[in-house]
Amino acid sequence: MLPAFVVYAVFLLYPLGRAVQISFYEWDGLTLATFAGFANYVDVLADAALRAAFGHAFVLIFFFAVLPLGVGLVLAALLTRSRVRGLGFFRTVVFLPQVVAMVVVAVAWRQIYAPDGHLNTALRAVGLDALTRTWLGDFTLTLPAVGLIGTWVSTGLVTVLLMAGMSRVPPELYEAATLDGAGPVRSFVSITVPSVRAEIVVALTLTIIAALKTFDLVYVTTGGGPGSTTTVPSFEVYRRAFELGEVGSAAAVAVVLTGMIFLLNLAVNRIGEREL
Repeated sequence: MLPAFVVYAVFLLYPLGRAVQISFYEWDGLTLATFAGFANYVDVLADAALRAAFGHAFVLIFFFAVLPLGVGLVLAALLTRSRVRGLGFFRTVVFLPQVVAMVVVAVAWRQIYAPDGHLNTALRAVGLDALTRTWLGDFTLTLPAVGLIGTWVSTGLVTVLLMAGMSRVPPELYEAATLDGAGPVRSFVSITVPSVRAEIVVALTLTIIAALKTFDLVYVTTGGGPGSTTTVPSFEVYRRAFELGEVGSAAAVAVVLTGMIFLLNLAVNRIGEREL
């Protein structure tokens, strides 16, 4: 294990340790750094804009993780239990958003959400002109609009993971449930969902990480706007380090974000293990 651990330490543990070290300094990335103690971490807690950014990240967890899990469970059950012809084709189509670079996805959806984009054009075509709006310029709807892009991207990954788990469920369990009078919904709740708990834990782990570290999607679609309604912690790390020259503060935000990701996924895995 030593060679693998050395690579892991050099490329992950050492940079992480350096980030923690830098977070205790006031530094613009160019001149001599000044030791600041826990001032940067106090700023993370005291800054209302930063607290709002973390709040936006938790909203994105719903769109990146919770909503795709619900949709993925239904899709996976339908595709697996219905014996759909061409299942491999459907699996590929559903998974396709995962293989497209997020920057490309962001550019495409920015055009869909544009005032003269496909979404507003479709609404006008069916007589729903009153619903058209500048989707990425609305202070209320911009964050959900960005979140729905994450739902579109994550659903394929979650569905494929759950389909892999459901394909291993013995058909005899469903036959026995049917003989006992259980309908499709009862079989889904009592057999399908408990059988894919391990896959649910993996799916939630991956999607929660994706939600909390989202940067490119926000940067390309909204740039954190309008105002600061779509700022997220990773975007704040970029803005503070490269625009404001506050590298120490950016490192503190990054360390807090890393700790948050670790604790949330630790909780998800502990709950999953307990249920299993």
